[in-house]
Amino acid sequence: MTSLAAEQRRAWLIDRLRSDQRISLAEAAEELGVSEMTVRRDLDTLEHAGGGIRRVRGGALYTGPVSFRGRERSYAAEKARVAEKLLPLVPDSGVIALDSSTTMHQLAQRISGSGELVVVTNGMLAFQALQERPGLTAILTGGAADRRSDSLVGPVATAFLSNIRFSTFFASAAAIDEHGCYENTLEEADIKRAFARSSSRIVIGAHSEKLGNSATAAAVSFDRIDTLASELDPDARELAPYRALVPEIR
Repeated sequence: MTSLAAEQRRAWLIDRLRSDQRISLAEAAEELGVSEMTVRRDLDTLEHAGGGIRRVRGGALYTGPVSFRGRERSYAAEKARVAEKLLPLVPDSGVIALDSSTTMHQLAQRISGSGELVVVTNGMLAFQALQERPGLTAILTGGAADRRSDSLVGPVATAFLSNIRFSTFFASAAAIDEHGCYENTLEEADIKRAFARSSSRIVIGAHSEKLGNSATAAAVSFDRIDTLASELDPDARELAPYRALVPEIR
C-alpha cells in the first residue's frame, strides 16, 4: 500500500481494529507504507479523540463496539476450545442462560438438547442456533435490538429476566481483570448484571486476550463467578492472578 494522508491512515487503522480487535505497530507500518513512529502518532491521536481504541505496548486494542460477525472471525478456534470446555457444564434439564457473545454462540451450536432443557438468551444468533432440537426449548428475551452485537438489550429485556431463575448463566466478557468482567457498552453490562441477578451459578468463558484488561462498564464481579474458562491450560501462568478469585478454572 502506498503512503496515505493522515485522515486516510487513521480511517484504515480504525477499520482494521474493528475487524481484528488489535494491531501491531510493525504490521500497520508495513501495510501503510509509513514509519512505526507515524503509526504511533496516529494511534495516539485516535485514542485521545475517543476513537474507541486503547494504546498498548507495540500497538493498540479496539475497545469500541465490534459487529458480531467481526468478533466471530476473531480467534474462532480458541473460542471453539472454550465452548468445548463449557459443554460438560450444560445440564440435560432445567433452565440456563446464554449471553449474546460469539463464544456462547459457539456453545449454543454444540448443545444437543438430549433432555428437557430451557435456554434463555438475548443473542439473536444463539437463539437461531438452538432451534429445532428435540428436548430443548429456546427462549429469546424481549428488548431493543443492538445491531452492533446482534443482541437484545434495554429495560424490557432486563424486566423479563427478573421473572426467571436460571441454574447457570454462561457468559463471556469484553475484558477481565482482578475485579471482574467488563463490557464495551453500558447496555451490555446492564443486561449481564440482570442475567447474573437471576442465576444461581455464573460461568465465564473468554479468550485469554481478555485477561488483564478493562472496558467501559463493569458487569459481573468475581465474588459472583463460579467458573472461569479460557483456551489455555488451567495451569497457565496467565491464569495465576485468578486462581484465588474463582472456585474453578478450566
